[in-house]
Amino acid sequence: MAHLGSGRTRALTLPVGLALTASLGFLPTGVASAAPADGPELSYVVNTQGGPGTVKQVSKAVERAGGTVVTAYDRIGVVVVHSKNPDFAKTVRKVRGVQSAGATRTNPIVPQATKDIGIDQPLTAAQEKAAAAEATAGQDPMEPLQWDLPAIKADLAHRRSLGSPKVTVAVIDTGVDDTHPDLAPNFDRAASANCVSGAPDTTEGAWRPKPGESDHGTHVAGTIAAAKNGVGVTGVAPGVKVSGIKVGNPDGFFYTEAVVCGFVWAADHGVDVTNNSYYTDPWMYNCKNDPDQGALVEAVYRATRYAELRGAVNVAAAGNSAEDLAADSIEDTTSPNDTTPGGRTVDPRQCLDIPTMLPGVVTVSATGAKGLKASYSNYGNGVIDVAAPGGDSTVYQTPEPPATSGLILSTLPGGKYGYKAGTSMASPHVAGVVALIKSKHPYAPPAAVKALLALEADAKACGAPYDIDGDGTVDAVCEGGKNRNGFYGAGVVDALDAVRW
Repeated sequence: MAHLGSGRTRALTLPVGLALTASLGFLPTGVASAAPADGPELSYVVNTQGGPGTVKQVSKAVERAGGTVVTAYDRIGVVVVHSKNPDFAKTVRKVRGVQSAGATRTNPIVPQATKDIGIDQPLTAAQEKAAAAEATAGQDPMEPLQWDLPAIKADLAHRRSLGSPKVTVAVIDTGVDDTHPDLAPNFDRAASANCVSGAPDTTEGAWRPKPGESDHGTHVAGTIAAAKNGVGVTGVAPGVKVSGIKVGNPDGFFYTEAVVCGFVWAADHGVDVTNNSYYTDPWMYNCKNDPDQGALVEAVYRATRYAELRGAVNVAAAGNSAEDLAADSIEDTTSPNDTTPGGRTVDPRQCLDIPTMLPGVVTVSATGAKGLKASYSNYGNGVIDVAAPGGDSTVYQTPEPPATSGLILSTLPGGKYGYKAGTSMASPHVAGVVALIKSKHPYAPPAAVKALLALEADAKACGAPYDIDGDGTVDAVCEGGKNRNGFYGAGVVDALDAVRW
């Protein structure tokens, strides 16, 4: 089947029995007093057992093993380290109090892995003018082109509530341009930071994408909370706050240390929802039985769990490879993506796309303008939690006029607007609905918010055999019943129910 474009995958439901880690116990002390010969400098995460005292002891051992501590998150027992010692991970795993340790990359540190499908279509002046002519009273000028809002009843929801300014959604992504006129009114600077190094940088504007860097995070932010202010587009929850936590480096990679920093920062700054439209590089799937990859799974799990314990609902994109994430095996031909990929067959129950496939994270599949699973979207019975508009080619799913594009229109840096598609675009629709639920139920814990999200979703059956390109061949098999299936999970999210229940 032809697809809109290539895209890396990601997914999650709430696999209750997933055993991320087993207690390894205290391993014998055995760290070398001097590091071996230098190699390329890599970044590592070291996961400790015990509290701040253990972290302090391990940090000293890290230095003896030839490592430099970048930062230590003692509340979750994760230490971020740089080292040129080729045997650093092997050495530090023997240190008393270390549970696991692994390199976060296969390429040396130098002074992209989002879940859109690589399409970026800026809106033209003529299109803006035509849209404004169609706008009715109460609509922002470009809202007639946003077929995705009525698809989840957000237009109706806005008549009742725009969401509370006491609710903040963190866009953990490539950075957010908070100077955009549609984002500036709702931007939460206090909850924003640059986490690319693994340690938060709150220098003014550090959370913004620099010229030439990805506009992905700014687009995501607009879908969530573009203000209803008579300018441009409207977000799903245009009355809530949005923050930018930059974790994508200039080359477009989302490494573990940055992702861990992003979740911890969000948790420590009162964020209510996190949106995660990326996968953690360099592995599409991180196999828990690999000492390096297993350590990455553990570190990111600790960070997502910490955020949820502090009250945040974590929402993530399912990925764009049209893969069945509930299959017995998946071919991973793109890992590691920061050096030379090698083909491998993985079991998605043991090899996880993080943070998406971690327990507690809400996994989102994408739909197109006709409400069908998008041609590129990953799926999987028992994996997908809910579905939302992510856009699709008009060849497959054409929107009703006056909308002309099957993709998702949102904000771009520099005060611009444009279209993108992908599960990257579906996830922020869900994050926006979660923000509306949190606005309605400010004291509801994450578990209750997630239960309402699923309960309020519009159940959608699998329907006829899925032949999205009409060539007579079934392109994907949807398993499950109307109330829960592999394409749509519990259903398409409903913004109207989110503000009236």
